[in-house]
Parts: sequence; structure tokens; C-alpha cells
Amino acid sequence: MLKNYSSVTEFYLLGFPGSKELHSVPFATFFFFYSVTLIGNMVIILTVCVDKRLQSPMYFFLGHLSVLEILITSVAVPLMLWGLLLPGMQAVSLSACCVQLYLYLSLGTSELLLIGAMAVDRYMAVCNPLRYTSIMNSHTCLWVVIVSPVFGFLFQIWPAYATFHLTFCKSNVLDHFYCDRGQLLKLSCDNSLFTEFILFLMAVFIIVGLMIPTIVSYTYIVSTILKIPTASGRRKAFSTCASHFTFVVIGYGSCLFLFVKPKQTQAAEYNRVASLMVLVVNPFLNPFIFTLRNDKFIEAFRNVMKRCYQLLKD
Repeated sequence: MLKNYSSVTEFYLLGFPGSKELHSVPFATFFFFYSVTLIGNMVIILTVCVDKRLQSPMYFFLGHLSVLEILITSVAVPLMLWGLLLPGMQAVSLSACCVQLYLYLSLGTSELLLIGAMAVDRYMAVCNPLRYTSIMNSHTCLWVVIVSPVFGFLFQIWPAYATFHLTFCKSNVLDHFYCDRGQLLKLSCDNSLFTEFILFLMAVFIIVGLMIPTIVSYTYIVSTILKIPTASGRRKAFSTCASHFTFVVIGYGSCLFLFVKPKQTQAAEYNRVASLMVLVVNPFLNPFIFTLRNDKFIEAFRNVMKRCYQLLKD
């Protein structure tokens, strides 16, 4: 292990506490979650692409959200699963650690932007239905799904650079299952208070800045739905928005706990649990939240399955 060197070329991930014999349970659990995440989100992508009845902004954004969910969870979970199988700590090069953190932050920012756009889409559909098709046209939707990742990847260049521009000389052992920024800052010999403060302000800007218009959008949505005279109309309107609102609460809540804090070097257990929510639980829940109570999607999925069966039969 590193003791008195001024620079680090690789890190060792401690992963999860406990003996290797006890790691079989979390491995099986997380492997199940990861498999369901991949299958569920790929089913959403396939169904949205194949069924013409789902060619609307809501499902267009949902398909791209599923792509981001697959990418985000695949940045860290396969490495985490491999670490649960290995005897001892897992070695990760400095460059691989930098790439992993940058991809994680960039994809996460892109997803938050897309979630915000989905909230605006629901606001337009419920509160301004007459202008909905003219504003949320194909050009607008395409612009949103292009700008979201471009902004996300550009926005996170400095945070990744600032983190790995520090000198790591205290140790090269990360008490985490991936290259967590808080744990990296703990290993720095430099005074990172200014860097942590700037990272805090950037997190507030992107997370709180997107959360406010989302909350405002849903306030107007709820107010408009309550004015619908018929119970069936209110139920139908709520059903189209409830799934997205549930995902918003889980997604923004996890990110607030993980990133919006002045002191980035939180306890490893705190960061580990919050990271599992973002990397494992949220992507796992996405297919269920958006499809289980969506009759239109379920019907479209059944038709896709019938078409696949007919193709295989022929």
C-alpha cells in the first residue's frame, strides 16, 4: 500500500464490509437488481421504438431516460459485482477512476436535465393542451435529448478535473465500491475546502435549479387536475403524471443527500447507501414506476410481444 509517496497511480476499493463468505448475499441481490434494470429498461426502449402509438414526447423522453439509466448503472455496478467476487481489495488505475467518476457525474447531470424536461412536458400536456403539440414538437424533443447530454458532459469537466488535480498522498485505499468523489477528497493532502465549496455551489445550481421549476410545474399540474369536474378525468390525468412525479421524488431526493452538502467528505457508510440508491435502486425501479400502471404502455408491450411471437413462429 501507498505510504509516503506524493502521487498515486492506482487506487484500491474496499467495497463492502464483512468477510468474502458473507458477500454472496449482496452479490446475488445486486446482480438480480442489475439484470432486471437492464432487461426492464431495454424492454421500454424496444417498445417505444417499435409501437407507433407511443410516438409522443412523453414516451420519447422515457425511452431516452431508460438509455441513461442503463448507462449510469453500468458505469459502476459491474465493477462492484466483480469486487464482491474478488478475494481482497480491487485495484483501479488512476485514469480508470477518473473516467468512471466523470461518466457517473456527466450521465447523472444529463438525467436530471431530462427529468426536468419531462416535468415541463407533463405541465404542457395538462395545463396547456391546446398548445401542447405546437410547442412539444419533434424538433423540440430532439433538441432536448441532444442538449441534455452535451450540457451534462461539459458541465462536469471542471469537477472531474479539480478532483483529480489534487495530490493524493494520505493513502490509496478508497472506502467505497466505486471511485466516490467524497472518498477521493479524503485522501488528498491539499487543502480542498475551496474545491469542495465550488463543487457544492455547482451541485446546488444543477440539482436545486432543476428541482424548483419541476416543483412549480407539478404545483400547476395538481391545481389544474383538481379543477377537472369528473372523477374519471382527474384519475386519468393523475395516472399520466404520478409515475413521473414518483421518479422525480426518488431521483432528486437521492441526489440531494449525496451531493448538496458543503462538506463532501461524508462518512463512507452514508455515501455508500446514497450511492446504492442512485446506481442500483433508482434504475431498478424505473421500469416498474413508468409501466405497471400505464395501460397504454402495457397494451403496446403486449402487441410487441405478439409480433415477436409471430416472427419467431413464421
